Amino acid sequence: MKTLRVEDIHTYYGLSHVLHGISLEVDDGEVVCLLGRNGAGKTTTIRSIMGLTPPAQGQVIVYDQPIQKKKPFDIFRLGVRWIPQGRRIFPMLSVEENLKLALVSSGSKDVQAQLNQAYALFAILGERRKARANTLSGGQLQMLAIARAIIGPTRLILMDEPTEGLAPIIISQIGEIILSIKSQGTTVLLAEQNLQLALSVADRHYIIDNGQIRFNGTRSELDDNEEIKRTYLGVGINHRAK
Repeated sequence: MKTLRVEDIHTYYGLSHVLHGISLEVDDGEVVCLLGRNGAGKTTTIRSIMGLTPPAQGQVIVYDQPIQKKKPFDIFRLGVRWIPQGRRIFPMLSVEENLKLALVSSGSKDVQAQLNQAYALFAILGERRKARANTLSGGQLQMLAIARAIIGPTRLILMDEPTEGLAPIIISQIGEIILSIKSQGTTVLLAEQNLQLALSVADRHYIIDNGQIRFNGTRSELDDNEEIKRTYLGVGINHRAK
């Protein structure tokens, strides 16, 4: 079953035409990666799906329901969660207060059970549940941002650059977390620049450049296509999945 279908969307910022007919699909339980350089259109695609920058043309369909004219809070209530670039955690609130805020509109009946779910996946957040968010490291903040998205009735997670600014060891941990989320049956659309991470976690890949899809294929199809990697991702010929 298709969790998400994006069909020929065109999105503008004012008079600037940013997305030019973007189409992509994500099947139930998949991790799909949207790869591209800075400014290629990854974030705008994510924002268009979430209703934050609604497309002027085309359709966004979640579980056979068109959502492109819905408000972000209505899309949230369908089980679509957004992990924004930059995390956007409330710095003066505690870890637990940030998580509880995410549950306010989720319809969850057992708040403590949802918190326990987050702490089971992110032990460090459980240890620091009373700490203010502005005392967390960059990696811990990203874990909090992911935990905030997975609690409650989540069906689809939109991740925007989750590894930005993180050390390699933390990036590896984020990859393991994404695979853990997938193993629980949650679908993920990941916007990312880190090719190594993308190849390690995603089932399929789309490459976006100048607001258009330039490639779509499996991990092996992307890993074997040196021309595509070099042209659109700036990756050298010796960069292959491990």
